[in-house]
Amino acid sequence: QVQLVESGGGLVQPGGSLRLSCAASGSIFSINAMGWYRQAPGKQRELVAAITNGGNTDYADSVKGRFTISRDNAKNTVYLQMNSLKPEDTAVYYCNAAVIARLSFRYLEVWGQGTLVTVSS
Repeated sequence: QVQLVESGGGLVQPGGSLRLSCAASGSIFSINAMGWYRQAPGKQRELVAAITNGGNTDYADSVKGRFTISRDNAKNTVYLQMNSLKPEDTAVYYCNAAVIARLSFRYLEVWGQGTLVTVSS
């Protein structure tokens, strides 16, 4: 059993910043890629940013230059620093991880429960 627990969402004014965190716990052998997705009301879930265990990153065009993804492999935690937030960034943000389970070495794709980010004045 592997869980992802997100934190850091909330209400922020346009131009403001937030930092999301996502910690993985449970029966983990290793974690490959980790990422953040978001889903706005009435829209499909989309990739925001992803990072490999080697530190290679990828970003959606809409957040490049404003968001930064990072991870602490020792803590099995991924972060999303969001700067210059815009109203269109309002969404539920979900953490995702590609996990190799301990003992079984099965591949698991795990999702967090989501954290709401609201950008509004």
